[in-house]
Amino acid sequence: MGLFKKSSKSKGETKPSWKILIVDDEPDVHAVTKLTLSQFEFDDKGVEFISAYSGEEARKVLNERNDIALVLLDVVMETDDAGLQVAQYIRQDLSNHFIRIILRTGQPGQAPERTVITNYDINDYKDKTSLSSDKLFTVVYTGLRGYRDILDIELARKKLENHREGLERVIDSTASLFRIRSLQEFASGLLVQIASLLHADENGSENSNNFVVRKNEDGLQFLAGTGQYRPLSGDKVNLPENINAMIKNACLSQKCVIENDYFVGYFKTINAGENLIYLEGINQIDDLDRKLLELFSNNISVAFDNLELDKEIFETQSEIIDTLGEVVESRSKEAANHVRRVAHLSRALALWAGEPEEKAQELFMASPMHDVGKVAIPDSILLKPGKLTEEEFEIMKTHVNIGHEIFTRSKRSTLKAAAIVAGEHHEKYNGEGYPNGLKGEDIHIYGRIVALVDVFDALSHSRCYKEAWPLDKILQLLEEEKGEHFEPRLVELFIQNIDEVQRIMEAYPD
Repeated sequence: MGLFKKSSKSKGETKPSWKILIVDDEPDVHAVTKLTLSQFEFDDKGVEFISAYSGEEARKVLNERNDIALVLLDVVMETDDAGLQVAQYIRQDLSNHFIRIILRTGQPGQAPERTVITNYDINDYKDKTSLSSDKLFTVVYTGLRGYRDILDIELARKKLENHREGLERVIDSTASLFRIRSLQEFASGLLVQIASLLHADENGSENSNNFVVRKNEDGLQFLAGTGQYRPLSGDKVNLPENINAMIKNACLSQKCVIENDYFVGYFKTINAGENLIYLEGINQIDDLDRKLLELFSNNISVAFDNLELDKEIFETQSEIIDTLGEVVESRSKEAANHVRRVAHLSRALALWAGEPEEKAQELFMASPMHDVGKVAIPDSILLKPGKLTEEEFEIMKTHVNIGHEIFTRSKRSTLKAAAIVAGEHHEKYNGEGYPNGLKGEDIHIYGRIVALVDVFDALSHSRCYKEAWPLDKILQLLEEEKGEHFEPRLVELFIQNIDEVQRIMEAYPD
């Protein structure tokens, strides 16, 4: 840890020093600053001062030197905003985000603190009149500590690039790991990433007995595992005594633990509790590895929190959409769980059709909104038990355009998908549907899928105008409508997976 302390070096002996640039048009400010700070060191380095008496002179110094650690910067010099222009020059023109910039002003009215902090990338703002000797010590200490920490990270990055073959791939892949929205997928990817970071055995990510767990009131819940722990995701099991001891140690110390060739990573979060990763077969690691691991671990904790927040947002959004869908279905006196079955069937059929998981999940969220436009249809038509007249049917058909209009202005991907589903689920593969007579693949895949599952579920259940059909009769209709109402490939996939279809139907009965 860096400390300010009296110098113990003998006179004339040179030692490394931190370079501090004082930028102020008042010579007395330079003199007082140098006198106040002349006697202390930070991290066994002295302090060397460079003086500039104008913004222009400061820019020249900064352009010629790349070893400035901290700038004590006045605002008003040759112009009222000369110091602010220097700060902007450092960050934008020199693209230097390492230097710590401490703004000092004797005229706060010329540069209001809130405005300056908001609009300029500085690290601290001080009124000269309140900057006592002790406070100057504190400002410089924290500034140099921040600069040192940034240098340490940069040094680690350079060492990583220059001396650690393969680690660049690990760091580069971190961003894609954090984009994963499934907790189990994230945990599985985390095992691979940290195993690589710690130089675990090459086969460690597959054959070693590694796992990721979440600690809760009931014990440890497995999120992902390899080797003997592979099939335990979601389960709670007892661990060997030595592994339990390491986990308890990590939880008590709230730190990662490395013993022999075993590693337990500890990730405490705000929203996701305590998460731990266990790896075996760890090879010798050095200080660089430890620093990288500490940095990586901080990001992992944030990622766990983000996943938990995503889950909460997803579940809330899903509940709202389900509720709105149920309101629509309830008004039309249709099957109570119709929207849930449509959602689950749509997701399943999307996956069977080869759509990516994220698209299938998006359709799962959007499909309950397929009939939302019915909120605008009069009860006399919506609840009519008999066949609609031609005029009444034309009014009923307007629900697709109404539903599309409700969502089409949204910028949210789920609601944009809902607009597609609402507007296209009555289009037919042969081009004879409504409202736009779209044909074949001109109909969005979401519309093609919901068209099929909506009809299947509607026929499977009683409505105010009809009785439920038996399964064999419904499947016969689907076969007859291949290439007419429905896309042939989707019909084939649906029928091939009819056992799973029935399982979903039974899971959400009326």
